[in-house]
Amino acid sequence: MTWTTFHRRGDVLDRVIIAADSRLDGVLPMDVEGVAETFRGELDLLGALQLRLYTRLSGRIERELVLQPMDLEGAVVHAWKEVAKELPGIRAILDHYCSLKGDPLAEAMATAVEAEHHMLALTAGRVSRTDDLAARIGARIADRARQELATEPAAAPVAEEDHTILGRLRKVLHAA
Repeated sequence: MTWTTFHRRGDVLDRVIIAADSRLDGVLPMDVEGVAETFRGELDLLGALQLRLYTRLSGRIERELVLQPMDLEGAVVHAWKEVAKELPGIRAILDHYCSLKGDPLAEAMATAVEAEHHMLALTAGRVSRTDDLAARIGARIADRARQELATEPAAAPVAEEDHTILGRLRKVLHAA
């Protein structure tokens, strides 16, 4: 892969993520411009999205472990929730394709999800090796994160600040 191809792939993937975040329907946005020319098919795109989420999650976990070194599992759960909020479209797509029983994409996702569960269990300090137990514990940690995320109040939309003269004047008058 050339440097130009690498950057083009990244640009297209960024557009796919934007589309997924706006749709939140869990379906791969294969209609985004450049997808057909850049990715070899649904599995290739799904793998790229999984890698993006996995990379973000592992980095976020590392950061949270520095902030919460005494509560490893809590740090991992918090990291998972934050990444799910940052990349809601990817999370919806991965969850959707994991739920399709018997589908080749679901089978591929099962392997990726197992790796994610291993990472969650290992970094939470619950296991010392990757095996079936680690996968089950990691799945429980992911389920806990999902449940906590589902019960969190929705964030209030942030109003865009008005930088016009009239907007500034309103702000000054409101403060007075």
